[in-house]
Amino acid sequence: MSFSTKHALRLALVTTAALSMAACASKPKPGPGVGPGPGPGYPSQPGPGPGMGNVVPGSIQDFVVNIGDRVYFDFDQYDIRSDAGPVLDAQSQWLMRYPSVQVRIEGNADERGTREYNLALGARRANSVREYLVSRGVSPARISTVSFGKERPIDPGTSEDAYQRNRNGHTAITGGAR
Repeated sequence: MSFSTKHALRLALVTTAALSMAACASKPKPGPGVGPGPGPGYPSQPGPGPGMGNVVPGSIQDFVVNIGDRVYFDFDQYDIRSDAGPVLDAQSQWLMRYPSVQVRIEGNADERGTREYNLALGARRANSVREYLVSRGVSPARISTVSFGKERPIDPGTSEDAYQRNRNGHTAITGGAR
């Protein structure tokens, strides 16, 4: 058995990532807004809004408006929350109905923690969403994942509400929609 430089580098990267995650891992202090519900103002499954009656079935707009393209995570967690299950079930059913659609699951984190830690956490969140969709019958070949860590916040605020919105998995349609 040889131990190449490539293996040593890979081991060093994995160790660094694990140490970064361990250094940042802490239990959140209970407080207002930290809980199982979706972030304020961000329903887990949005309904049609005003003027949305002309949504083309199978379109990106159909997916976003009628299904919901984002699920949220608790602080420092990547497990699928109970309120995310119905959204992801609806996503999987929609994707099964439109088999030519390709998606990219984007894992996001709030601004706390190091860049490296948040990239790793975002990757785990994206993979959790991907595994959920695959377990519901969506072909893994149709799903790619990416982690944006804390680089693409949907709320630039620094409140707990903003942090909740930014801890999410976003399902972006990348092709095949009408």
